[in-house]
Amino acid sequence: MAKVWSKRFDNTLNPFIEKFNASISFDRKLILEDLDCSIAHAKMLGKTKVLSNSEALRIVKGLEAIKVDYLEGNFSPSPPSEDIHYCIEEKLISLIGETGKKLHTGRSRNDQVGTDIRLWLRKEIDNLEILIIDLQKSLFKIAKSNIYTLIPGYTHMQRAQPLSLAHHLLAYVEMFQRDRERFKEVRSRVNTSPLGAAALAGTKIKIDRNYTAAELGFEKIYKNSIDAVSDRDFCIEFVSASALVMSHLSKISEEIILWVTDEFSFAKLTDKCATGSSLMPQKKNPDVPELVRGKTGRVYGHLQALLTMVKGVPLAYNKDFQEDKEPIFDTAETISSCLKAMTILINEGLEFNIKNLSDSVDDDFSNATDLADYLVAKQVPFRTAYQVVGEIVKYCLEKKILFKNLKIDEFKKFHPEFDDDVYLDLQPLNVVKSRTSEGGTGFIQVEKEINYWQKKFKL
Repeated sequence: MAKVWSKRFDNTLNPFIEKFNASISFDRKLILEDLDCSIAHAKMLGKTKVLSNSEALRIVKGLEAIKVDYLEGNFSPSPPSEDIHYCIEEKLISLIGETGKKLHTGRSRNDQVGTDIRLWLRKEIDNLEILIIDLQKSLFKIAKSNIYTLIPGYTHMQRAQPLSLAHHLLAYVEMFQRDRERFKEVRSRVNTSPLGAAALAGTKIKIDRNYTAAELGFEKIYKNSIDAVSDRDFCIEFVSASALVMSHLSKISEEIILWVTDEFSFAKLTDKCATGSSLMPQKKNPDVPELVRGKTGRVYGHLQALLTMVKGVPLAYNKDFQEDKEPIFDTAETISSCLKAMTILINEGLEFNIKNLSDSVDDDFSNATDLADYLVAKQVPFRTAYQVVGEIVKYCLEKKILFKNLKIDEFKKFHPEFDDDVYLDLQPLNVVKSRTSEGGTGFIQVEKEINYWQKKFKL
């Protein structure tokens, strides 16, 4: 079939340029959305009497037949069609004849493309919401069973203070909750219809934009036709929100990779989520978290690509916008697969070594702040207490012992307020238990967290 614009030109397009210009290889992913968009548009043309009822009905039935053919595997969009939109129009005309040529009345591919992308992205965001909740629930399940399991907390990758393992895992639940909230905000801006903005200036055809918006489930329409066809902020916002999800997935991946090393031995990988080495038979490799960590850069790259795409284009629509699809398609696929993989890893691929975790918080100086707080409770100024404890740490390092190995007489050499009850305050469980400030790692506060998320997830 001749190109839609071919009567304007004397010569045919160079074959390489034709291929270079085409988007059918990737925008065919939008086929169902394009069919839904066209069905709504055809119904509107019939409602507004731009087309007769019989013409509109014939077009709608033709589009529905194409949808059935596609779903049954009898229609596969491909070159030489330039894009999915014209491919469907070609198919429609071949099915119903001249009436099919009336479908494009009152719209442009510019507003059509924008509508299709929004319809597709809206579904993807809804799917991601489910995947993030699944991951949150997986983390919550482990947290609920490990309120009294301790794990070293780190700052600057140095042992800092002991924590409840549940508290540590619930930090990720909170991160992913923010991700859900961000996607919800993005979805509200995705859910705005550009259909009817036409090429950039609207149309003289008597269309009803609110009708098509309602038919397609949009909350509202763009108020400015120029903005409608040129806006790609929602694509950038989606990839930006996705990049933050990936940063959180990468963060927990890095921790898991460390936890399962022999040096840490805080957890071990099960055979369900690990591979071996082709050369070293003793190896068990953390492929899942490593892949997630690696794929994070891929999504970051898509964000940079989209930001670069929009930074210098004048109003309104420009062919540059063809480059919006592959980044968001790949971002959605990447983040979905990473969320699924991480959920499986948490559910089936990771076992915490409770004894090693317990031992790890019992052989360091992460209770040093508590030693200072002990003196503070005896009315010693914090800065004085801090310096005293610093001297004790130095002494212990020289002697190659821990606080718990010091005799009470040795403690008293550093400050007279030390007494036998100091040993109780230094026990790791009591150290964690004492963190009772709102949002802290104390067991009472962690139980509050658990109860909150239990209700939130309706478990």
